[in-house]
Amino acid sequence: MPYYLGIDGGGTKTTCAVGDQTSLLASATAGPSNVVRVGETVARASLQQSVRQACGAAGIATEQVSYTCVGGSGAGRPELASAVRGFLAEILSTPVVVVGDMEIALEAAFEHGPGVIVIAGTGSIAYGRDRRGRTVRAGGWGFAIGDEGSAHWIGRVAVNAVLRAGDRGDRSGDSELAASLRRQWKADSLLELAGTANAVPAPNFAALFHCVAGSQDPLARDVLQRAGSELAEIASVVIGQLFANDPDDPVPVAMTGGVFRHSEIVREVFYNELLRLDPRAQVNPRVVDPVEGALRLARQAASNRG
Repeated sequence: MPYYLGIDGGGTKTTCAVGDQTSLLASATAGPSNVVRVGETVARASLQQSVRQACGAAGIATEQVSYTCVGGSGAGRPELASAVRGFLAEILSTPVVVVGDMEIALEAAFEHGPGVIVIAGTGSIAYGRDRRGRTVRAGGWGFAIGDEGSAHWIGRVAVNAVLRAGDRGDRSGDSELAASLRRQWKADSLLELAGTANAVPAPNFAALFHCVAGSQDPLARDVLQRAGSELAEIASVVIGQLFANDPDDPVPVAMTGGVFRHSEIVREVFYNELLRLDPRAQVNPRVVDPVEGALRLARQAASNRG
């Protein structure tokens, strides 16, 4: 019996799913595997660990895997795809196809059909496909200049909001959110928090996301609301470009990523703002798991090859 691997390699975690021709058999999660963000050593270890653990949980050997599909941020760049294939070739002897994280997410949400997927994880992007197979993306331009609404963006904007509140001398500068951010980065004061934020190399702003998502502070709520609005904006851009000639047809929209999964505020604002921007949007309330798409693409690639 052939077995397949689908891998979702992100900036925070890596998930590997093992399946046969029709069923999901097991899955496992390891550390981050975004080569640009964490480097080759960490990415290699995370990818190999996720594969070994998933295969072990499914009760199969890695030698029994017929085909693997990996989806990852920036994987469209040939040098990154080559590196990922090389890491997995050390433990897998069968073909490995590497695609972008937005491709596996789109497959998980809509299979071959039209729709728009919005990813809000460590980074963010919107990606869609129309009924003729044409694709369009918006956002996803990286932490330094974009990725609005992502975990990284939320962490950075939250630090900025706390520091500006401190400048004004209001109590928000020493609020519950400020204390939580300082604990996460082991900073004893707002001055130390600013120093960490401006360090070279840059700190992991995405690690602050759960501080913001779990806070009842008005500053945190404002940041999360802004994130939802930013994500709705990039979704509306993709809808407008892909479905301009279908003014009366509903457009399926799906969400994926840890920001959507762990913040009800972001989900609600995204839904309401997107409907305001484009009433055609039909948002699936379920947060999609991209690894399901990676597993399906592995099966399809094996079928096309054979």
